[in-house]
Amino acid sequence: MKPPYNVILLDIEGTTSSVRFVYDVMFPYVLRKLDAYLESAWNDPALGPALDLIAKDAGSESFAAWTADLTDESQRREKTAAEIRRLMDGDIKATGLKALQGMIWKDGFESGEMVAHVYPDVPPALDAWTSAGMRVCIYSSGSVAAQKLFFGHCEAGNLLGYFSDHFDTTTGPKKEAKSYETIAAAVGEAGEKVLFISDVVAELDAAKEAGMETRLSIRPGNKPVEEGDAHESITSFAQVSIG
Repeated sequence: MKPPYNVILLDIEGTTSSVRFVYDVMFPYVLRKLDAYLESAWNDPALGPALDLIAKDAGSESFAAWTADLTDESQRREKTAAEIRRLMDGDIKATGLKALQGMIWKDGFESGEMVAHVYPDVPPALDAWTSAGMRVCIYSSGSVAAQKLFFGHCEAGNLLGYFSDHFDTTTGPKKEAKSYETIAAAVGEAGEKVLFISDVVAELDAAKEAGMETRLSIRPGNKPVEEGDAHESITSFAQVSIG
């Protein structure tokens, strides 16, 4: 029997993986390593685009303009670190923040200091879905680079090969229907042929507005939500029908 969807689009935090891993392991790692990382990577050309994004998120046209009143390199680093801490304290999903977090997490995953958590039902579901001919994609507020690091260094091994595409907030905000329309166009499918799974109702609302099918992920540690008729809820990927 032909699967009902051609693409399954997944959120990460609270959907494939524990919210606690993100907040108890990944975020604290960034805060511990932030100052040392900025100092060691400050003159690395790869850092420049992330710094410009941080400045633009703060309302400036560029990092140079944002720090024009500072003549000392250490002051520029301090301003950057303070802004990162402010964003993280407010749990603000800014694109520049996510880019820099991904760069810091790269060291953690590649050194083995961090190993990503996924729920036990995730690997067999990924295998079943792809074996049935469906494509699996990720849409997360974390940068595409961070997503690839995450799934490439899981407790269950390297799961990266199961994913055909990755999307982050450079595609658009996760609570706006236009973002899901953009993703559907990018994967070449009509909205109804894409199933989006997330633990955030506002994201599911936006995806449904774009014509996608939806499932509400109910996992241990997720924020309580009212389960209603708008989105069918699941507690395991094994509950997703594939034919």
